[in-house]
Amino acid sequence: MDEKALQTLEFPKVLARLARHASFSLSAERAAALRPAASLAEAQRWLALTGEARGLLKAQPQIGVGGARDMREYLRAAGRGQALAANELLDVKGTLVAGRTLVRQLVDEAAERPLLAEIAARMPSPAGVVDAITKAISPRAEILDSASSKLASIRSELGVVHERLLARMQKLLTSEPFAKALQEPIITQRDGRYVLPIKADSRVRAKGVVHDQSSSGATLFIEPLQVVELNNRWRELQLAERDEEKRILMELSALVAQQAEDITAVMQGLAELDLNFARARYAEELGARPVELLAMQPARAEGARHPGVVVRLFGARHPLLDPASVVPLDIELFPENYCLVITGPNTGGKTVTLKTVGLLALMSQSGLHIPTAVGSQLSYFEAVHADIGDEQSIEQSLSTFSGHITNIIRILKAADQRSLVILDELGAGTDPQEGAALARGLLDHLVKAGITTFVATHYPELKDYAHATPGVVNASVEFDLKTLAPTYHLVVGLPGRSNALAIATRLGLPKEIVEAARGSIDPDELRSEDLLDEIHRERERSRQARARAEEAQRAAQSLQAELAARLEAIEDERLEILEAARKESQAELEALRAEAGKLRAQLARARQPLQDVQVVQREIETLEEPLETPIRRQAVPESAPDRPLRLGDLVQVRSLGHRGVVIALGEGDAEVQIGALRARAKLGDLELLPDSAAPNGESERGWSGVQALPQSPGTELQLRGQRYEDALTQLDRYLDQAYAAGLPSARIVHGKGTGVLRDMVRKELGKRNYVERYDYALPHEGGEGVTVAYFRNQ
Repeated sequence: MDEKALQTLEFPKVLARLARHASFSLSAERAAALRPAASLAEAQRWLALTGEARGLLKAQPQIGVGGARDMREYLRAAGRGQALAANELLDVKGTLVAGRTLVRQLVDEAAERPLLAEIAARMPSPAGVVDAITKAISPRAEILDSASSKLASIRSELGVVHERLLARMQKLLTSEPFAKALQEPIITQRDGRYVLPIKADSRVRAKGVVHDQSSSGATLFIEPLQVVELNNRWRELQLAERDEEKRILMELSALVAQQAEDITAVMQGLAELDLNFARARYAEELGARPVELLAMQPARAEGARHPGVVVRLFGARHPLLDPASVVPLDIELFPENYCLVITGPNTGGKTVTLKTVGLLALMSQSGLHIPTAVGSQLSYFEAVHADIGDEQSIEQSLSTFSGHITNIIRILKAADQRSLVILDELGAGTDPQEGAALARGLLDHLVKAGITTFVATHYPELKDYAHATPGVVNASVEFDLKTLAPTYHLVVGLPGRSNALAIATRLGLPKEIVEAARGSIDPDELRSEDLLDEIHRERERSRQARARAEEAQRAAQSLQAELAARLEAIEDERLEILEAARKESQAELEALRAEAGKLRAQLARARQPLQDVQVVQREIETLEEPLETPIRRQAVPESAPDRPLRLGDLVQVRSLGHRGVVIALGEGDAEVQIGALRARAKLGDLELLPDSAAPNGESERGWSGVQALPQSPGTELQLRGQRYEDALTQLDRYLDQAYAAGLPSARIVHGKGTGVLRDMVRKELGKRNYVERYDYALPHEGGEGVTVAYFRNQ
């Protein structure tokens, strides 16, 4: 890949941002040195690895290479026979432990993340290194007694000697001749040996070895002769401890050097995994998606030049620009085209468009997800070449004409059908007529060579060339004449317009000057410009209409999904209510059976007829009949009865397959008495029956045993948003009507708010003796914003 093109397209800046997401220096170096893959298969594998890493980090955010360190210097030192410090050996251990932990985690994820697991499987486990370092060195980088039996013995004796030495020194503090000769009663050290501070004028009485004196000369630091041997032994043991610790560190360092190849493999494996984690984190930061990389399919027909390139970048953003200020671009080469010529005003976004194409191609071939919308596709390019002179670009770097030509000559020598060539302001920096001719010649050469090319230019001659040449397509960046500012939208298929006269008019240039200038322009060109204006206006209207249609479609889809979810929830609630009613009736049946059994036994003992028992038995059979019918989920609600239902009407409950009498009516549902069973059903679930349809020819009242009840006020009362006094009056009237109508329960919707209405409702419910209990509704039915009151049986 052309290094100059990488610099021109600002690829190193992307890598610098990628490196910030690395967890240790080796992976950061890899990120900074990353280059596009050498093959399509490798690039696709890198993209898949990034996808696996993103999925893993979402599932396990804490996963990573924590504790890993760059140990290359340590391994080189150990290889030269040098002893590593205790903290350096701990770094070796930490890196190996991090590798072992990550390998174990990725092996467990092998089914879902096979590529990451494959990298982990290549990481060896250096034998004995972690155990040896753990045995010898504490987490605080201190060498442990367990490192060797010799060290343990030395330290044991060292402790004994040290205690004896201090005890002897303490005794000398209070004994003659030292007690009276002391400058102050303390024990201190000089040159690693314990001494006493003796007055200089008492030197003769205090026999010992002088190690130091104070700056004033008034105090001598003397090692009493009585402790010289103990001090010597203590010092000898200290030196022996130091030598044994050095030997232990050298032994561990030799083990590290022996396992250097495996340790390096672990370190490199961790760096590779961490690079993929860094790619994943950077993709999340960009809000990026994986692009589909495709192989080129060159045309095989004789004389065909098309390289078979695919460039479809939807909603593309430059990754180095602030997402909040960037207008997403739709950059697409039509199937018959492989060269794009972009025209438009200065500062309109032509250069940013070129850089976006080149940079996203480099990123995707480096395994990076790119900031585009779903459905984006790119061909794999073996080389990317760019010549961009950014007079108003991100870098503000200027190039001379000769520099441009030198760079283009180098590109022409290297580019082929598998390359992407990006040229900004082709032919600029010289005489306009010669520059246009040169630009057309260069572009014609690239087109005939079948090289994928993106060009930005101001020359109108290239618009004509693009319009007339197969494989080449015009594109333009839009300009808003009302605001005199570019919109940064890229329009593929239409050349850019010359807005000079319109801009001059808007800015206030005298009309006669503008008209004189217009009169000197070829009328055919003016008609072309007017036609382009009309095409752009129609395109903008179409784009706005499409945007409105898409927004309406999204709103409709959202509403459809919401309604479907609500209908599903309602159906689930209906089934739950029916199941609860079934269970409640089953319990009543069991109680009736027990009662019938007792009655039968009592009558048998009294030798009485079993008429009462038979009556009870018939009632049980009546109740059992609807319970034996399974509860069915309603697919589509049936139509409502032909006339409005009234209390006492005989109806067929379609979902249960049984008849009953309406005993309460709500706005959209009704309560039906089926024998001793009460059931609530939607009005559409009820079929009105004639009076003669009652079972056994009995009347409605005689069959159901139900007296006509007052009309039901409905199962729910809405108080939310009402004033306190109005809500209290409405609640009082509603509770009396609901109980009189025989409702088993009622929902009172008061909302959450400040809690005033809620407290009033619960207070009023507590005053009524016909209210058995009350409680908040279930969370999915309103929670604390709804109180459900349960009435006593009448």
